[in-house]
Amino acid sequence: MKWILFFGALIGLSICGREKFFGDQVFRINVRNGDEISKLSQLVNSDNLKLNVWKSPSTFGHPMDVLVPSVSLQLVKSFLKSRGLEYSVTIEDLQALLDNEDEEMQHNEGQERSNNSFNYGAYHSLEAIYREMDSIAGDFPELASRVKIGHSFENRPMYVLKIVSDHGKDPAITSILEKMDIFLLPVANPDGYVYTQTQNRLWRKTRSHNPGSPCVGTDPNRNWNAGFAGEGASDNPCSEVYHGHHANSEVEVKSVVDFIQEHGNFKCFIDLHSYSQLLMYPYGYMVKKAPDADELDKVARCAAKALASLSGTTYQVGPICTTVYPASGSSVDWAYDNGIKYAFTFELRDTGHYGFLLPANQIIPTAEETWLGLKTIMEHVRDNLY
Repeated sequence: MKWILFFGALIGLSICGREKFFGDQVFRINVRNGDEISKLSQLVNSDNLKLNVWKSPSTFGHPMDVLVPSVSLQLVKSFLKSRGLEYSVTIEDLQALLDNEDEEMQHNEGQERSNNSFNYGAYHSLEAIYREMDSIAGDFPELASRVKIGHSFENRPMYVLKIVSDHGKDPAITSILEKMDIFLLPVANPDGYVYTQTQNRLWRKTRSHNPGSPCVGTDPNRNWNAGFAGEGASDNPCSEVYHGHHANSEVEVKSVVDFIQEHGNFKCFIDLHSYSQLLMYPYGYMVKKAPDADELDKVARCAAKALASLSGTTYQVGPICTTVYPASGSSVDWAYDNGIKYAFTFELRDTGHYGFLLPANQIIPTAEETWLGLKTIMEHVRDNLY
């Protein structure tokens, strides 16, 4: 039996007790040359401005998206103007967008309840996600089971779902499952997921303690043992891309590493993120071309074409380092360096209009089109087992 792993993290919503973002704005700053990159680095590395880089420029001609707190707006505008940096405001009031998102989600929940159908609002709760995994396993006991692979820093369980329910219905899925198992990890950072619901909707790190620093957490996608602590990661515990004390220092990362290594024979690893509409493959920690880059690029382009066939959503394809930015310590690079040839990462909708705050009414369309890309990759793996 062969194995294929889908590894992703869900982002949750809640309206009570969270950090507020009244008047905070998202700037899209144009980047045309190395000098402007240097100026922007000076800006975003200023601790007193408390900026949050949502999207770094991949190449000249591509913009940078930066969340600017309301208290820093005038300073940032003055900095950009004085240095001749062009920008536009893509989100005028972050809190207003969050409030609209909450209202839409509550409306959708009410509609789902009145229709006596599945309540997508249940995904506000980590426990509800795990209950749904149990429900799937209960409905299809011969085809699905929930497996605990470890726990988080705050001792929340981490489960993968070994699936799928369309066996015998969809010929493509049936043929895939005759050769492979599929493991789905819906929540890769349980503590961070819960924290987005209760405190900070935009939290991305784990919740582990950093000795000697008041700042909490590590970026779990900079903590893998692949070019660890290299370019694209920070040694500052207060940074959003802090790499951690050492590779696999985060128990959430180590749990996935141990699960894969103990089972062995994984053939594909796919990591799901947002946003930017990108489909990428190794490497992220170096510019060097991966030995299988030509094949991976071909597969990724076929997957992107399949994804676009549903509603026209366009994805850019390429290696991580040159398509988006250098990123050391990533899960996909680790998977590839550890013998899992078919290693890909998706950056889902959109390209920056909503950024990390994609409206709830795009959840299902995003999932439906992404599934077409995922299935294309799985079919290639099925036909090219190594």
